[in-house]
Amino acid sequence: MDKFTTLTSVAAPLPLVNVDTDMIIPKQYLKTIKRTGLGKGLFSELRYLDDGSDNPDFVLNKPSYKGASILIAGDNFGCGSSREHAPWALLDFGIRCVISTSFADIFYNNCFKNGILPIKVTPEQLKALFDDASRGANARITVDLESQTITGPDGGTIGFEIDAHRKHCLLNGLDDIGLTKVKEDRIAAFESRLEAERPWA
Repeated sequence: MDKFTTLTSVAAPLPLVNVDTDMIIPKQYLKTIKRTGLGKGLFSELRYLDDGSDNPDFVLNKPSYKGASILIAGDNFGCGSSREHAPWALLDFGIRCVISTSFADIFYNNCFKNGILPIKVTPEQLKALFDDASRGANARITVDLESQTITGPDGGTIGFEIDAHRKHCLLNGLDDIGLTKVKEDRIAAFESRLEAERPWA
């Protein structure tokens, strides 16, 4: 998992509430268990017209938001089914941070396990961030995980809370497997001691 330290990017505004995981990655894209290639299906019902061409009105298709790696979203983002393909699709598209007032619990947890930072802010802070994001390519936002701050294009700063363990994992690029591998020496020592003490086991 890639480390998350500091991220500076244009932020794409998606002022929709109750964006569920089926809207993030529709069911027809769930036939794979690979984490790559899902970016093409991200928000596909919003991104594409019936003929398969890009919908010019959708925020991620607009030239000023091309390459955005921060998404500013409405309340209750990631609700609906528990599909882990939702954060996979966001990450494959290039989204590393989602900011909202609230997230569905399973989606929120899955983000951390896949290197995406979900940030909870107040309604007033979200409104200010939407205002910043509406300025397009002229408004870049910086997210600093170490200092737990979001800095807007005019220098204003918003602080955010995050669980200390999850922060440690993101800063060091540790998913569940990575956390286990950190303890490889201790695991090997235990196995060696067990083999010596119980050779019949």
